Amino acid sequence: MRLDKYLKVSRIIKRRTVANEACDAGRVMVNDKVAKASVDIKAGDIIEISFGNKVMKVEVVNVAETSKKEEAMEMYKIL
Repeated sequence: MRLDKYLKVSRIIKRRTVANEACDAGRVMVNDKVAKASVDIKAGDIIEISFGNKVMKVEVVNVAETSKKEEAMEMYKIL
């Protein structure tokens, strides 16, 4: 699954366009490398996102095409 879509489906970022812009600005890293929106995400990947002066680091637990609001938190684990 694409990185921008994963960020939206898992509800880490609310909109796919915002996720896309964050990737283009170089604020998203996957496995310690700056990532573009088209990077393929799989279970076990570490995603690091910079929101201003705050950094969020999560580990991908599973990848699903869609998720309910209650199930979205189960897609990743905060490190």
